[in-house]
Amino acid sequence: MGGRDRPAYLELYEQLRDRILRGQLAAGSRLPPSRTLAAEAGVSRNTVLAAFDQLQSEGYIRGRQGSGTFVAKVLPEQLLGVEAAPPRSPLSLSTTAKLSARGERLTRTSRVPLPSVLGKQPRGTAFLIGLPALDAFPFDTWSKLYAQRLRNSGARLMTYDDAAGYRPLREAVAGYIGNVRGVHCSADQVVIMTGSQQALEFCARILLDPGDPAWIEDPGYLGARAALVSAGARLIPVPVDESGLDVAAGIDLEPSARLAVVTPSHQFPLGHVMSLERRLALIDWAARNEAWIVEDDYDSEFRYVGKPQAALKAVDPYQRVVYVGTFSKVLFPGLRLGFVVVPPDLVDAFVAAHLSTDMHAHLMDQAVVADFIEQGHLARHMRRMRMMHAERLQALVREAERLGDTIEIRPSEGGLHLVGRLPDNSDDVAIAKAAVRKGVHVWPLSTHRLTPGTDSALLLGYAGTTPDDMQFGIDVLAGVLKGRSGS
Repeated sequence: MGGRDRPAYLELYEQLRDRILRGQLAAGSRLPPSRTLAAEAGVSRNTVLAAFDQLQSEGYIRGRQGSGTFVAKVLPEQLLGVEAAPPRSPLSLSTTAKLSARGERLTRTSRVPLPSVLGKQPRGTAFLIGLPALDAFPFDTWSKLYAQRLRNSGARLMTYDDAAGYRPLREAVAGYIGNVRGVHCSADQVVIMTGSQQALEFCARILLDPGDPAWIEDPGYLGARAALVSAGARLIPVPVDESGLDVAAGIDLEPSARLAVVTPSHQFPLGHVMSLERRLALIDWAARNEAWIVEDDYDSEFRYVGKPQAALKAVDPYQRVVYVGTFSKVLFPGLRLGFVVVPPDLVDAFVAAHLSTDMHAHLMDQAVVADFIEQGHLARHMRRMRMMHAERLQALVREAERLGDTIEIRPSEGGLHLVGRLPDNSDDVAIAKAAVRKGVHVWPLSTHRLTPGTDSALLLGYAGTTPDDMQFGIDVLAGVLKGRSGS
């Protein structure tokens, strides 16, 4: 046999397997006895028996009591694939795919207008929106927790679980949002989702019938718009000002709406905080009309000035608010874990909907996040992230001074991005595309509007932008804006 860097039985196994696949050991043929083969190969009989065990466990050979060992008549490869059919020209009665009207609307709503259209991605991290400071993530702690879970309960977390989610995580979430958001609920009201987008989809499908009117912030979050379109809702764009959603305008536009989707703690994309007066008016409207409010509390943990305002659900005495949270902003977007806190009467409906779609979110990830929260790592991580994000916010404001009057960037009291106001009649989509071509990702405000607006602006994410990429991004943006202004 060859060298001993690998077990001898594996070398023998691979040699025999190769001869079987090449047909040198024909299907159904009898293999030499183990003692004979050991002598021929110059190895121990135990090595041959171990190689035979491996081949038999994979289906290449079969042992017959008292008769010997034989090559299988049907090899595993023949059961794991199909013969390729000769290529044929597709037959079709139509040259275009026919979508439903809702499918057409969803396709238009969900289309990403920048990097995917240009076939490019940003060079670095400037100025991606919705991205936390991933360079500050405690990778060592996370990997240790994951390894501990794999060692201690790996098999337990590889099966099916409660469609509402991993119970310890639901308990951890209930405690967490009670402390940081003032939302007091039981673990039974928490349903774990694969991100906030799935939560929004569930809210729309469970609480609306096709054709039902639904309020949506204008400008607002594209994911909320897509969820409502997917459910067949009739969108009612309600204007937003510095006090948040204009409830009086919503009532004038459609008083009998069945649902309102809002981002009250940090309006997306403008960044305003909904006033207490507006919050109470919104809850009062929902209670009087038996409507629902979906509160998307996507980045409320990141507030850098003053004490954060409690969540909308925390001041709802009528149980009309469905609270949506996510771990994408406090941990990392690739985790794909979020949650929804629902009134007790809606728990069964949300659990049933989860059961009928993807059963439950990834169980191992749920367990690790539960450990991360319960062991105090999340609280420590959030303290560090708030400081780092606040520093990067100030750094972006300072760097943006080099842009002069081509864009107006005002500081914010929280969140992960800033809004840069452009001069009147600017084409924010064209400017964003020009920046992407040069490797910098800025996002046009106009894509978030359902009704035409006179303001033009860019969204610039700072939290996940490293200092080097921030300087590079401002240099690129300066060139793009200078070119567009003609100066």
